[in-house]
Amino acid sequence: MRRIAVLDAPSNLGLRPPTETSVPGCAKAPGALRDKHLLTRLDARDAGCLTPPRYDPGDWRPGDGVAHALQIHSYSVRLAERIGAIVDAGEFPLVLGGDCSILLGSALAMRRLGEEVGGRIGLVFVDGHSDFRHPGNAPYVGAAAGEDLALVTGRGQTELAGIEGRRPYFRDTDVVVLGIREHDEYRLDLQAAGFATRPATAVRAEGARRTAQWARERLADCAGYWVHIDVDVLDPAVMPAVDAPEPGGIALTELELLLTGLVNTPDCLGMELTVFDPDHDPDGRHAAELVTTLVTGLAPLLPPKRPTRAPRVPSPRTASEKRTAA
Repeated sequence: MRRIAVLDAPSNLGLRPPTETSVPGCAKAPGALRDKHLLTRLDARDAGCLTPPRYDPGDWRPGDGVAHALQIHSYSVRLAERIGAIVDAGEFPLVLGGDCSILLGSALAMRRLGEEVGGRIGLVFVDGHSDFRHPGNAPYVGAAAGEDLALVTGRGQTELAGIEGRRPYFRDTDVVVLGIREHDEYRLDLQAAGFATRPATAVRAEGARRTAQWARERLADCAGYWVHIDVDVLDPAVMPAVDAPEPGGIALTELELLLTGLVNTPDCLGMELTVFDPDHDPDGRHAAELVTTLVTGLAPLLPPKRPTRAPRVPSPRTASEKRTAA
């Protein structure tokens, strides 16, 4: 059984600033989840924190390419090295983002691994949005967190889509997209490219457990797969603490079942969690619920609980034993 190793990747480089004078709050997510005893409840090894470069969009303007591109590039290379080391140690990496741009580091790690083992690595992309904006279908690009799926499948500027000349990190047919909304702007582009896609309505109709099995079957020819979870796949009624809440998402119990079905196999090489924003969770309630969801969903990876023994109570001595002792 692989032990979970929790690695913080608190980067918000892939998001636009909420206001002109503020920065996105998702960089605080790893700390908020740790504060709710995530590592203890998962019996996980603390794999530390990979500190990101400074968030500073400067004078970026539409048409300049992806904001923070050079910083995201360098961070992705470092993140890939950390993830690769965890996998090489026989552990299961759980990467706590941060925004969805951390997928680039995970994707690079998986592409390196695929080349080492002589096989392709797949991706299960669980997200409320397709994140498939790229120069071929949009007037301009800007925030990497809205373009991460396009970038990891080879679409976009080379600094991000072709790090180390490994473009693409995932083939289109090796990606399963789950949880996007029916009206997603790029859903037809995904279909045309050959992505296996099941929107949130279909996940609910078919059932989360069966959807996980369906995803695994689609990736049966791969040497393994990575799981990306953006918590905005959840409905805002249960998870409003995200940067772009979108009605029509799945429930916490459905995410638990989906996770259980995806991680309950050695083929699942690791996963990341993104876009939880503690700035929208002042009392920590949603962080606590998210931790419980993760612990329940990742249960197949947890060591079995040892049965607790009742304390031994000495049996009362008989009258004859007492006389003998006296």
